[in-house]
Amino acid sequence: MTKTGLTLVAASCLVTMPALAQRTTIRATAIPTAVTLDGKLDEPFWATADSIDDFRQREPIEGSPATERTVVKVARDGEALYIVVRCYESHMRRVRASQLRRDADLSTDDNVRILIDGFNDRRSAFVFATNPSGAQWDAQFSGVDDLNENWNGIWDVAVSRDSAGWTAEFRIPLLALRFHAGPNPEFGFNVRRFIRRKNEEDLWRSYGRTQGFYRLNYAGTITDLGGLRRPRNLELYPYALGRGVETEHDSVGRETRAGYLNGKAGVDAKLGITPTLTADVTVNTDFAQVEADQQVINLTRFPFFFPEKREFFLESSGQFDLGTPGRVQLFYSRRVGLDTSGAPVPIVAGGRIYGRLGRWKLGLLDAHTGGAENANDAVVRVQHDLFERSYIGAIGTLHAGSRGQGVERAGGLDIDLPLVVRGANLEPKLWIAGSQTPGVPGTPMAWRISTDNPNDLFDNFVSLYRIAAGFAPPIGFVRRPGIWETTGHSNFMPRPHTLGIRQLDFKILPEWDIIANESGSLGRSRDWQTAWFEWRPLGGDRDNGDRFEVNFQRWLDAPSDTFSIFRGVKIPAGRYWWSRYELQYFMNGGRPLSFGAFANWGPFYGGHSTDLELSAAWRGGGHVIVSTDLVRTTAYLPGGSFTAVLFANRLEYDFDPRTSLLAFVQYGNENKRVDFNVRFHWIPVIGDDVFVVWNSGYTTEPLSQFRFPDTRALSRPLNGAFVVKVVHRLTP
Repeated sequence: MTKTGLTLVAASCLVTMPALAQRTTIRATAIPTAVTLDGKLDEPFWATADSIDDFRQREPIEGSPATERTVVKVARDGEALYIVVRCYESHMRRVRASQLRRDADLSTDDNVRILIDGFNDRRSAFVFATNPSGAQWDAQFSGVDDLNENWNGIWDVAVSRDSAGWTAEFRIPLLALRFHAGPNPEFGFNVRRFIRRKNEEDLWRSYGRTQGFYRLNYAGTITDLGGLRRPRNLELYPYALGRGVETEHDSVGRETRAGYLNGKAGVDAKLGITPTLTADVTVNTDFAQVEADQQVINLTRFPFFFPEKREFFLESSGQFDLGTPGRVQLFYSRRVGLDTSGAPVPIVAGGRIYGRLGRWKLGLLDAHTGGAENANDAVVRVQHDLFERSYIGAIGTLHAGSRGQGVERAGGLDIDLPLVVRGANLEPKLWIAGSQTPGVPGTPMAWRISTDNPNDLFDNFVSLYRIAAGFAPPIGFVRRPGIWETTGHSNFMPRPHTLGIRQLDFKILPEWDIIANESGSLGRSRDWQTAWFEWRPLGGDRDNGDRFEVNFQRWLDAPSDTFSIFRGVKIPAGRYWWSRYELQYFMNGGRPLSFGAFANWGPFYGGHSTDLELSAAWRGGGHVIVSTDLVRTTAYLPGGSFTAVLFANRLEYDFDPRTSLLAFVQYGNENKRVDFNVRFHWIPVIGDDVFVVWNSGYTTEPLSQFRFPDTRALSRPLNGAFVVKVVHRLTP
């Protein structure tokens, strides 16, 4: 299959006899390497290829036959797998396909996902998806619930439509997968189809409500793969970049930093050490094409957690996790190459090794940063398989700074034991960690024990933390040190099948998050530093995909010192209890025009506040998407009043699945600025990228003569840059 010759036509040749129920395998048909697929699917081997069509519903009616027929066939040559999914459809005019951009959220559309577990160990997999417009989406799955949607593989898909349905033809190069080379391997395999207008989820295997697409131990198998080897063990991604940086100014228009022009070049490399172990190397790295972080309104005393977006850190990123994301992590990759404000720190060079050695999973990372920091960061992570899906693991991290700052270290152990008890999911977990910092005596510790019981009728969870005051992993994240904490919930979710309601969601027992000082006790409310409880007397999902909630909350905060909550408004030390009320309604995103609303109101730090969030999105037939989000908090407090506003607008125009233009504008009144981010992305061939990016920020300070939207502001930007970056993939 050539990457430029994918023709979009019907696949009438896929009509086959019904398969036997509960089938667990599909045979891959061998094809000559000389055969070039062009999307017509009329070659003789497709007519005789093995097929599966016994799909069953997970939603709305568990285990019932799918309401629309789906047929899947698999073929292989020495370079790739070819997977064809034929989606028959009784109402083609109602098929939804609003997305074109690579890695767009396909949940708004009809879509199919295929899952390939190359090791066939039921522990990790790659996922590839498309919609009726041929948009590409992929992800890397590992563990029990770690889905890394930021991973990007080298693969292709062609899609066609006709009056009877639509067809997706995937080409998955073996280079994009990880597997044990040798004669006649088998791959774990599953296929999921989502029919948007019915909100129907159909799966070939693992369609039980307590199972699902990512329960790999229930997946099927691809057989008859022949002798496979992973071809071309080396990939190079050299890049060239040109950048023009505007002169920076403060909020009154004074110059703070001169502008400049420069160019830069670097290279990323991917080397297959063994068929199951991969090395990545980066030299003179630059992430200028990464989309800007979204502003947030943070009315707490604690830091906000931002997700990683840089590609070098994304593949197999879950393999380096130990801790609880957003609360405590031994390794938080944004500590490498970014300062505390999110500004880039140059990465001179870095390397990673990750993959499998038998029953061991291995992850090694080392990066050297330059500039004012001039430091070295290293991570070692190992995991050993236990039982069917469990593991025990360890991690060590190190930060070596410059100018005699010494070496900071952290390490930890964890164990994850996902079980199925009488058909229900149960997952106990434990992690424990310690850190060593120059000038801090001893080894401060942190740990968490938890158990999760995620099932369809009841979803229960409970955890207990302890984090010592001096615990500070050098390249990790700690939201609050020096605490005891317990979190948990118990949701009751019956399915009434009446009044258009698919599933209700009640919190009769409150969800909770309670934190006490490490010298106090979680069992005594007078020792609590913060607490949050939420009851849900009514909530759920409608058959049309809409979501609604009615919540009641009880809050506690006991700051020991005065802190600033918003510009010019301070909260004195004290002990504050208050109650809140909340309403939410979010429409199904598959509609051409969708809306969402969130309102939360009640007492707040001795006063009163109202939080309002409004969102809207219009999807114009597959090329244009416009969305807007407004977040507004109005507070009247003893120490002063304020209105916090955050306004974000996004415009997307997709020329085709490989060419997109995104414009993102956000305004926040706390920092009195408006920021623009425009990014053009073109993929000439799969693996190559061309980016054109413009970023700029302007003050909205009322007293400034250069206040945006006055045109004079354009000559006094707070910051600005124009970047062109070209990446080319080489496979020597």
